Amino acid sequence: MTPSDKAAVPDSSDLRAERGDTVSALERGLSLLRCFSEDRPMLGHAEMARITGIPRPTVNRLVATLLANGMLKPAAVADRFMLGPGVVSLARVFLGSLDVRAVARPHMQALAEEGGASVYLAVRDGMEMVLIEACRPRSSMLSPRLDVGSRAPLPNSALGRAYLAALAPAAREQLIDSMRLLRGPEWDAIAQPLQRALAQASRTGWTLSLGEFHREINSVSVPLIGPGEEVMALNAGGAAFVFTEERLREEVGPRLRELARQIAGEIGGRLPLEADAASPP
Repeated sequence: MTPSDKAAVPDSSDLRAERGDTVSALERGLSLLRCFSEDRPMLGHAEMARITGIPRPTVNRLVATLLANGMLKPAAVADRFMLGPGVVSLARVFLGSLDVRAVARPHMQALAEEGGASVYLAVRDGMEMVLIEACRPRSSMLSPRLDVGSRAPLPNSALGRAYLAALAPAAREQLIDSMRLLRGPEWDAIAQPLQRALAQASRTGWTLSLGEFHREINSVSVPLIGPGEEVMALNAGGAAFVFTEERLREEVGPRLRELARQIAGEIGGRLPLEADAASPP
């Protein structure tokens, strides 16, 4: 299984203890749905079995059930499948229930226009962050790299690092241990930059990713806590030659932090790193 395959199934059984109150068939069905991504919009039975580790006969039965319930649909290519309209309906209900999007959107759009940045709001899903809102300058002629529903890995994206920085130490270490197991040998190259980013977050209130998620893209993220204690992250950035490390540190980071504070205040939330970041670097 390749690293990208592993990332597609963030809630696999090796990341959590077995619990007696879960339904294994439902978990397996959900793991099939999580195989699909922007990079893999169409999959066949064999590919889903390889990615999830679920036996092929079981995959066949699960796919038939998901097809019958509208969660999958046949693709134009024979014996391959795509996410179905049932998934879209659930996603719309989920997104519609997030009032924070309605509050955040005008502030995010204003920052996008003001600084020429792409601005994102994301929540965690397994070992990734998933975008729930995306704003970019109306004058931009560039095609967006990310949009609502796009995903970013926890350890090497600014969004994921901001999320991790907002967690209580015990919860953060537990999640990092899970990532270490999932990533295997490649973890050594990820761990040190991640720890530097977390240390920086404790001083400044934001995290950076300098070409580590997307090459030639630099970004900065700030975590915020919603009224129900849900952790989210705001992100701003763009092309590295425009959003240099210096600009992110001196201009965009402080501006994004102020934006996060404003949004948190309007939704009855808070900034998790407020006390630490108030101290001198």
